Amino acid sequence: MATQTKGVDEAVKKQALSLKEKLEKFLYEKNAVTDILEKIEQKTKVKRTYLVGGVLAVFALYLVFGYGASFLCAFIGFLYPAYCSVKAIESDSKDDDTQWLTYWVVYSAFSLVEFFSDIFLFWFPFYYLAKLVFLIWCMAPVSANGSQFLYQRIIRPFVLKHQKQVDEALDKVGDALGEAEEAAKKAASDAAAAAASQAISSSINDGEKKTN
Repeated sequence: MATQTKGVDEAVKKQALSLKEKLEKFLYEKNAVTDILEKIEQKTKVKRTYLVGGVLAVFALYLVFGYGASFLCAFIGFLYPAYCSVKAIESDSKDDDTQWLTYWVVYSAFSLVEFFSDIFLFWFPFYYLAKLVFLIWCMAPVSANGSQFLYQRIIRPFVLKHQKQVDEALDKVGDALGEAEEAAKKAASDAAAAAASQAISSSINDGEKKTN
């Protein structure tokens, strides 16, 4: 038991170090945001890592006490993953495609659950902060992030177990929609034919009246 706990602790520490290294690498990449951070860092003599940490702390407090927390969570949970998804589509690698497809599957499932539970959960003061932490965990740039964990442990087994029933239900819905489309086309065709026939009859009647 102690060996297992030690192994879990080491895995968590390793993942945390990996996440910290990737965060620092991201903060020191050359782009418009890091250029601004560099200027602030030079003026304040405070490392950009601590600057970003302070901003995140203020942001976390705002999520607890501020206005518009729901919108901010939805905005962050969508904007960065959407940007990364576009980059994944344009790249030649397929690994990032799988990574962000997995995120969107988990995000969709979470949004569905949240839709029915939000009326109860939003009363908790730390709900939106916890939601943001959850979304960041799901989109974290590590191999064992929240999306992978939830997909492999919950979503994938559930889908594989019920895949046959779902496919059959979708086929039935597709057949029903096809039949409805054919019925609508037939009804439209019959209506057009009836309208044309009535127009012809009216024209003939008008011609006979004029002749008389």
